[in-house]
Amino acid sequence: MPPASSLATENGAGARHAPAPSRALARGRAVLGFLVTVATTYLGLLAVTFFIGRVVPVDPVLAILGDRASTEVVERTREALGLNLPLYHQFWIYLKQAMTGDFGTSVLTTHPVLEDIARVFPATMELATLGTLVGSLLGVPLGVLAAVRRGGILDQIVRVVGLIGYSVPIFWLGLLSLVLFYAQLHWVAYPGRLDVVYEYTFAPKTGFYLFEALWTGQWDVLGDLFAHIALPSALLGYFSLAYISRMTRGFMLTEMSQEYIVTARAKGLSEARIIWFHALRNAAVPLVTVIALSYASLLEGSVLTESIFGWPGLGLYITNSLGNADMNAVLGGTLVIGSVFIGINLLSDLLYRVLDPRTKRP
Repeated sequence: MPPASSLATENGAGARHAPAPSRALARGRAVLGFLVTVATTYLGLLAVTFFIGRVVPVDPVLAILGDRASTEVVERTREALGLNLPLYHQFWIYLKQAMTGDFGTSVLTTHPVLEDIARVFPATMELATLGTLVGSLLGVPLGVLAAVRRGGILDQIVRVVGLIGYSVPIFWLGLLSLVLFYAQLHWVAYPGRLDVVYEYTFAPKTGFYLFEALWTGQWDVLGDLFAHIALPSALLGYFSLAYISRMTRGFMLTEMSQEYIVTARAKGLSEARIIWFHALRNAAVPLVTVIALSYASLLEGSVLTESIFGWPGLGLYITNSLGNADMNAVLGGTLVIGSVFIGINLLSDLLYRVLDPRTKRP
């Protein structure tokens, strides 16, 4: 019988030379895990959305029929809608309908909820996109300069601006900006998306007004659109700037303390090249995720902004539906916003893995 040390050596060598799983199998497992994560997240979103809609003290039957409907009609309608079934059965029906894109019919507009969302969501996308552009184009340079001049006047200003952006309620700042820039200075147009003069002469097909006005060369319409979107997008851009500048400053402070920065300075590279080419390039990897999540936050968090500025987007649609007890529209809009946030979150995670090779699994 061979000694124990010889057996241990042989077993160790066998473990070291054991065949590793193939690359295709590893990728298949990664894809399967990704799909399971997405499916579980969407199932949780559907469940939370459904049960919140059921615990809200609003009777959808009375919202459809009104308070003067007879008891017989109410009970017959409740049975037709399946609201007399157990909650788990109702959730199963809701799940099957939602997976096919059927969110029911809006009581307020009498149109399918999905059609209403497709009509109003482009306005929200335009508003959130411009807000993210403002926040990114201003927030990244300010965050870099604040990190480079840490403890200086510029750093203090950027930190105070970010603190105000986190602390001040957006509805209060929106009302104040309307009073100042619209009512007093007349720098922007009144709340809304387009002047009534152009409502019957400008008929976009996609719902993206800015893009179609630019594509067709209708410069007067484009100017009016910018006059309406300037203030709400600047307001959202300010809140995006507060977040992006703060995160950029933190990332840059981390990168500026790394050894490769000391090495670059020892080689005689200019400070501007070290900051903007080396440090910012490495900080840009997590910064992509920050900007993507900021964009998703503006898409889901523009409800108050759209309500204040009369912007006909998804936020205003949900607000009006909630005020009229239109729960199909409220649940459908909430589900779409949650789906967009999940999708952008997953996309940012994939971008992070692509841009940063350190996160790739061997």
